[in-house]
Amino acid sequence: MAAPDQLVIREITQLPEMRLVEDLQKEVWGVADREVFPALALVPIIEVGGVLLGAFDGQEMVGFVFGFPGRENQEMILHSDMLAVRQEYRSAGLGYRLKLAQRERTLAMGLEKITWTFDPLQARNARLNFGKLGVIADSYRPDYYGATTSFLHQTGTDRLWVTWLLNSERVKNRIINAASATPAEPVSPTVLRVGPEFEPLISDANVSAATQLALEIPGDINRLLAEDAELSLRWRAATRDAFTTLLGSGALVTDFRFIVGEHGKVGQYLLMRAKS
Repeated sequence: MAAPDQLVIREITQLPEMRLVEDLQKEVWGVADREVFPALALVPIIEVGGVLLGAFDGQEMVGFVFGFPGRENQEMILHSDMLAVRQEYRSAGLGYRLKLAQRERTLAMGLEKITWTFDPLQARNARLNFGKLGVIADSYRPDYYGATTSFLHQTGTDRLWVTWLLNSERVKNRIINAASATPAEPVSPTVLRVGPEFEPLISDANVSAATQLALEIPGDINRLLAEDAELSLRWRAATRDAFTTLLGSGALVTDFRFIVGEHGKVGQYLLMRAKS
């Protein structure tokens, strides 16, 4: 395995390397063939403005990011549909590097916004998206992809729809300060907490007037899923209710950090409401 600074990120334009993208989807997500985005569909999408970037360790593809142009609220955007990195390369920050390369390529196309979806119970992804890249989210999509064959989707496919405003000062500052630690002071009120048995605890406090809120999730939902599938499903239901209620009332997800709670390391979303 090469050192992180020796991994090369470049555009993928040829069919043989697009076949490697197919292989990596199956390896990283464990999906059946029918759920793999096919190389033959990538060919014309790249031709008309799609962005497909691969990360290479020598001749071996170890990660990729893929997006395609679209329109949201009459604005041309890039929608980032897939980001995959082999397990052994994730600690090298490769996912972050792929997103930065995607940002540069999108800006070069004259676009200033990228959208994508992710599972809000995946704490490491939330930390990358909000803490390091500076996305925001105002939309929750229940059961977005329906049932799939991926081992990652055993609790369903609920998603947060996030927006990356590429040229905003917020995003620029997050990128510049990505290596800085996020302050760990607690935020009150917290609408959902991780309980002593890692169960979801719904706050009974009146949060209707609060402009800043917090929402906790387990620090590692994948480990929890392996140990207690029923509890993981309870977390899906609890976060679905909390996010849909809060975002439906006008709140905006603005940040994510890891904190040391009463019962160990947990993830914490920060949400903001406009002042009335």
